[in-house]
Amino acid sequence: MSDANLDPRSSFSTQKRGFFASGQAVWQWWQEAQGAAIAANIPVEEATWLLQQSSALSNLDMRLERFKDQPQIELVMPLEELVQRWQQRIQQHTPVQYLAGTTPWRNFQLTVSSAVLIPRPETELLIDLALRLSPLASCPSPSHWTDLGTGSGAIALGLATALPHATIHAVDCSHEALAIAQFNAQAYRLTERIQFYHGVWFEPLAHLQGCLDGMVSNPPYIPSQMVLELEPEVTQHEPHLALDGGSDGLDCIRHLVADAPDYLRSGGIWLIELMMGQAASVVDLLWANGNYRDVQIHQDLAGIERFVSALRI
Repeated sequence: MSDANLDPRSSFSTQKRGFFASGQAVWQWWQEAQGAAIAANIPVEEATWLLQQSSALSNLDMRLERFKDQPQIELVMPLEELVQRWQQRIQQHTPVQYLAGTTPWRNFQLTVSSAVLIPRPETELLIDLALRLSPLASCPSPSHWTDLGTGSGAIALGLATALPHATIHAVDCSHEALAIAQFNAQAYRLTERIQFYHGVWFEPLAHLQGCLDGMVSNPPYIPSQMVLELEPEVTQHEPHLALDGGSDGLDCIRHLVADAPDYLRSGGIWLIELMMGQAASVVDLLWANGNYRDVQIHQDLAGIERFVSALRI
């Protein structure tokens, strides 16, 4: 787990507290949890991160292990429940982000549950690409952008923060996901900047035809059969609705290519995340559509072709 750009205590500070355990008991659990992680081939850092999310312990506290001599450690849950949750990580492969109910993403600490895909670090680059590639992003006048398939609301929050003059229209077909996205927007006081819609892709945005400055999306793009072959943390716990892109993984992307020209204004950016090996096919779809220009492939920090962008003619 990475806590870059975030104080690992930020989740603790916003959660209900009032449970206590001795420093020795907490330290003993932490030692046992790390041992169980090694035995299960799980990164030991996850045990440390879960403890930090559940307490006010800092990185320095963990490195020096000085907390084991404290009479009491305040937690957001009883120690027994923390033990049980870690057992879910070991035995049921439950992602640690779901156990903590939160995950870091850009400069946010987002609430997550099994109703939403866990935002990945590589997705953060979508915000930077949108700012760099859109000829309309620097315009000081009011603008409209959409995050299609918003899930936890990560992209919508990122766009709202990066584009202070924009209204972000966040769409998802899951009521449960929208509830989490709205909660995250409230936590960062962005509810006046982000409008939420229940529906499928562009369908709820008929009133914005020809008005959007940008469409950003991390759509389902994994081939159906491959979804069933992923690691158990993904296959057994993350919502398949947010993963399954049809037989070749491109069903949702084809839809976005076909419909976006009706909603983007001239110069508006079309920008999505995709799977390794799909970029060339998506580029072909965009050029074949005839309504796009400046079609480009972009790599993530690992050098993988992860994103494709285009501008509306």
